[in-house]
Amino acid sequence: MKIQERTGAGDNRSVTSAHPATGERLPTPPRERKPALAALAVLLILVGALGATMLVLRAGDRVEVVKVTSDIQAGESVGDHVTSVLVADDSSIHYVGWGQLGELKKLKAKSTIYKGTVVVGEMFAEGSSLPAGKASVGVSLKEGQYPAGIKSGDTVAVYRVGDAASGGRGSSGSPGSGSSSADGAPIVERAKVSYVQDQDDSTIGSTNLPVTLVVDSGQAASVAAAASANQVALVIVPGN
Repeated sequence: MKIQERTGAGDNRSVTSAHPATGERLPTPPRERKPALAALAVLLILVGALGATMLVLRAGDRVEVVKVTSDIQAGESVGDHVTSVLVADDSSIHYVGWGQLGELKKLKAKSTIYKGTVVVGEMFAEGSSLPAGKASVGVSLKEGQYPAGIKSGDTVAVYRVGDAASGGRGSSGSPGSGSSSADGAPIVERAKVSYVQDQDDSTIGSTNLPVTLVVDSGQAASVAAAASANQVALVIVPGN
């Protein structure tokens, strides 16, 4: 009887050890990775971004037009004071194309065109035009008769200098337009400089500086008379 009990106990231990431990899970197969799908997703994102960029860039066709790089006064041409810039094409705006620059240089500004302005055709005409009641007078000045750095667009006072100034000569004058006398009154209190010859221009035949002034019509004769006698001096005044 004792032998049988031991055998039975041994059999029970054998049966118990054959079962797996409580909570043990069966191994699962590794997940399958798909790098091709990931690459395709990235590619689609890039294509979408590129497409959006192209739509923005092509929202309007770009054209190369003329922009001025310094002030252009009335009656002046653009000269070399220009650069090119790209703008959205618009048939309702008469831009001057960069390829038309040669023709543009033959025209004159109708009024002052300021630095940074994109040029349109309506700003220019074949001949210069002056406002009503104004006249354009040319003077030739020696050193000392004009301030250093004088340029187009400056506002100046015009004085008669030399013997005529002290002798009271030049009685052509209506009020404000006669020549100066001992009281030091200017011929013209405020004149606009519309043109100044480039002082570095090698084509200048003399040391005199050619300057063109826009003055009231009633003052033109006095300025011309003083200029012909080489008795004009310019002084920059407030308002520039």
